[in-house]
Amino acid sequence: MAKYERRVVAAAEAALARRKYVTAIDVLTGAGWLHARHVDVWRQGRAGSLEELAAVDGARMADAVAVLARWAGERGLAPGETPYLSAARDRAELRFTASGDDGPFRVHWVSPDMSEARRRRLAERQAEAPDLTVVEATRPWECADCRGTGPYLIMENAEPHCLTCADLDHLVLLPAGNAALSRRAKKESGLAAVVVRFNARRKRYERLGVLVEEAALARAEEQCLADEEVRLRRRERDRERRTDEDLRFQAGMAEEIVRLFPGCPPERAAEIARHAAERGSGRVGRTAAAKVLDANAVTLAVVASVRHLDTDYDRLLMAGVPRAEARDRIRADIDRVLAGWRPPGGGRTG
Repeated sequence: MAKYERRVVAAAEAALARRKYVTAIDVLTGAGWLHARHVDVWRQGRAGSLEELAAVDGARMADAVAVLARWAGERGLAPGETPYLSAARDRAELRFTASGDDGPFRVHWVSPDMSEARRRRLAERQAEAPDLTVVEATRPWECADCRGTGPYLIMENAEPHCLTCADLDHLVLLPAGNAALSRRAKKESGLAAVVVRFNARRKRYERLGVLVEEAALARAEEQCLADEEVRLRRRERDRERRTDEDLRFQAGMAEEIVRLFPGCPPERAAEIARHAAERGSGRVGRTAAAKVLDANAVTLAVVASVRHLDTDYDRLLMAGVPRAEARDRIRADIDRVLAGWRPPGGGRTG
């Protein structure tokens, strides 16, 4: 099996283990050919095709989807078609490749273990049109209609438009932070749009809030006041549940670290797992692969810990050494530490 095929299969297996179905997007992002931010830009209607943003060309993307189809057939997964519409004002159909030969990319593969009820919910969710998405501008831009500008833009007919020209300027911004209020205001509003901003440090789009009708916001506020105590109790139960899930996951990761690296002290393994798997951190422990305790993802978490705690890497960065050069300098130190932790005959870390 070629190296890229192994990457495709690994990404597919991770997605299947996590949610019992796999899409072409899962494979392309899991293989490292696309970042989540690229998918967001594409879904916003700001790219002619996903191929424009990918690290590989359309032919390799098609090869990857073919590998996915063969793997899915061997696993007995059931095919289904996913509609892909943009979050732009015109709800245009999204294109995967410049050629437009996108049929295989729209197929998702569902595990036979998924219940019929979950299959119906999945189909309903995927059939829904995506939320309109308004983007906070991070660089100078010009409206395609009025040639004006503004803090926000939305795509229409592959061009940026201001909220006035897109007939969204009568809506008010409800900032993110109150999930119940946002959900209810959006449901009450006849027209709504999600507002996002690109976080350059985290390299991802983050939700700023939602644009809704003013009257809808007032009705939603009244609803939230009426059941505030009930929602407080529910949030506390959810917080306790997430804490328990995090502790079990971290314990499982620590056990896997010790299995892969028997020489790693148990307390160090626990610290690596806690740091790598911290909720909301964006670290390797929160990736899809790590959540199913993929050996490569767990190893990356261990390597990251050794790099920062057992080498001069941080000192080199503070001294202005370029990151790539700093990593080359400390590679032997990492290999030495890991060699002491691996079982006899363990391989070298790249």
